[in-house]
Amino acid sequence: MISNYLKIAFRNLLKYRFISFINLFGLTVGLTCCLLILTYILNELSYDRYHPDANNIYRVTRSFFNPQTKAMSLNLGTIAPPFGPLLENDFRDDIKKMTRLLPNGLTPVKYEDKMFNERNVFFADENLFDVFKVSVVKGNPKKALSDPFSVMLSETIAKKYFGNDEPMNKMIRIDNNINLKVTGVYKSFPPNTHLHPEIMVSFNTLRDSAVYGEENLRTNWGNNSFFTYIVVPDNFKPEKMEAQFPAFIDRHMPQDDGPAKFKNSDGTALALQKLTDIHLRSHLDYEAEENGDIKRVYVFSAIALFILLIACINYMNLSTARSALRAREIGVRKVVGAQRKEIIAQFLSESVLVSFVALLIAVGLTYMSLPWLNKLSGQQLSINTLLSWKILPVIIAVPFVVGIISGIYPALFMSSFRPVMVLKGLFKAGGANISFRQVLVTLQFAISIILIISTAIVFKQLQYMQQKSLGFDKEHVVTMPYNAAGLRESYNAFRTELLSNSNIKDAGRSSRIPTGRLLDSQGSQIETSDSLAPTNADIKFVTADHDFVTTYGVKIVAGRNFSRDFSTDTGSFLLNEAAVKVLGMKASEDAIGKNFQYGSQRGKIIGVFNDFHFESMHQKIVPLIMIVPRSTNGYNNLSIKIAGNNIPAALSHIEKTWKKFLPETPFQYTFLDENFDKL
Repeated sequence: MISNYLKIAFRNLLKYRFISFINLFGLTVGLTCCLLILTYILNELSYDRYHPDANNIYRVTRSFFNPQTKAMSLNLGTIAPPFGPLLENDFRDDIKKMTRLLPNGLTPVKYEDKMFNERNVFFADENLFDVFKVSVVKGNPKKALSDPFSVMLSETIAKKYFGNDEPMNKMIRIDNNINLKVTGVYKSFPPNTHLHPEIMVSFNTLRDSAVYGEENLRTNWGNNSFFTYIVVPDNFKPEKMEAQFPAFIDRHMPQDDGPAKFKNSDGTALALQKLTDIHLRSHLDYEAEENGDIKRVYVFSAIALFILLIACINYMNLSTARSALRAREIGVRKVVGAQRKEIIAQFLSESVLVSFVALLIAVGLTYMSLPWLNKLSGQQLSINTLLSWKILPVIIAVPFVVGIISGIYPALFMSSFRPVMVLKGLFKAGGANISFRQVLVTLQFAISIILIISTAIVFKQLQYMQQKSLGFDKEHVVTMPYNAAGLRESYNAFRTELLSNSNIKDAGRSSRIPTGRLLDSQGSQIETSDSLAPTNADIKFVTADHDFVTTYGVKIVAGRNFSRDFSTDTGSFLLNEAAVKVLGMKASEDAIGKNFQYGSQRGKIIGVFNDFHFESMHQKIVPLIMIVPRSTNGYNNLSIKIAGNNIPAALSHIEKTWKKFLPETPFQYTFLDENFDKL
């Protein structure tokens, strides 16, 4: 019986080729879109789930807030180095394993004559392999990261530096001053994880006083740069441990001797975050990499359903529209004894067959489209995601579900024809059935219009973000990491050499550059009557030299910029307009000349600059202060403003100057406007 249905269905598809093609095309496009979206969604939901103990691994996070108002100023995915061992000691019944990783930022790496800047360099302790699943290719995972000044490389990095040569026991150099012995090689972390260390330096290297120091690891509560993970037993309740964190903080952190007597737990807190929640549900101020968003998964899921619904409605409408062509066939079949359920089964088999063929073509189109989608999205999606044993049965069931949904109304509609009316030629497709088709058409157009309007809104939002004035000039600004050690004594000569070329307009140093996050903040005090009074304002800061403001075209709205003509400017401050407002002053001019203290630095406010979008436009403009640091170690970035008429010549001069002063450091740059485009 089923084979007969399929045979007749196949004949009807060939008989009405054009209509069959339209139905097949509509379902194929809809299913292809759905499969592409499904690949993306499954990839997002799979993050960090490949670890054996994924459901029992938590990351320790730290937040900072005003002790009085409880307003949060910072929420980090990292914590200070002393916390890890103390947590392991105090909660030994709940914590089975603990591991820490410290990102080293953009790191110069050298082997013989090969030099590169590497981004994914981490200091990692020997417990890493007890927490995370890492496939070690060479070396002993239990000992490879035990000794100081040892390093493990991913296969990609090992190939990059050593080619086909044996990497084990070779020496590489990082940061121009740390020599490391290769003690292991591992497979790169898979794409669906929230961090991707490509070079892992032994954590014990940090214990050397020339690198970080044992004392700092035990007592530095302010350097919140350490990713810390714990493994807990089954049926663990994180809220129970979190309830003990305030007492834990007060027990171990030294009490601040400031004028206001607050407990440490009044201004900072620890929390636990499940590993499998990090990628989609974590939006902290500092992450190892850019995360996804569970809202995005929900939105794309809805879009996939909408698209599939449009395709199904399209099939229904076309099938019922051609009902007059099939009316005589149905009438004859009923006369010779066909029952209504058999006719319904016939039409459903046709729709299932079309859906199945559409699925096969859609799988092929999905496979061919994934490289394009990966390039567009910056992800590494694979067709293998759809072929896993958990998903494949669902994919195979799709033609039956889609076929039944698409074909049920046409089947019910056409099986209801009265054979006498049909055979006498008195049948007309009309009446109440048309109203239902009109509902389907209206629904189809409504969904299409919603998707089109939503797409237009997203497009206009992106266009707005790209074209809106940011409050400074981001065009033709070249940024690169600042090598404080290499340029400590020669920066002025380096800058003079840069500016000797007419293609270079200005150059400035800073701790952070626009497009980055503003995470650094300290307490402030401002002049009130004859003394300094603490403020409740949360003001972020950036260390910047005398040329940063002019390099970026930031406008001084009151007072003046930093100047080398005034030696006292090293202890002075520039505030933005938002900072002036939170400090309670009505006009920018009111701030000029006031005594001010930020952290331990005391001086005068000498200028106010305009509010500008330092961070992504997703973030509001926050109160910001600029400080000229007392040490050049406070700078991490170099920004160079170039003339736009001859960019290749400008870049060539910058590279030539860089190599003259920093021959041991790889030359690497980005354009600031490209960074904004990535946002």
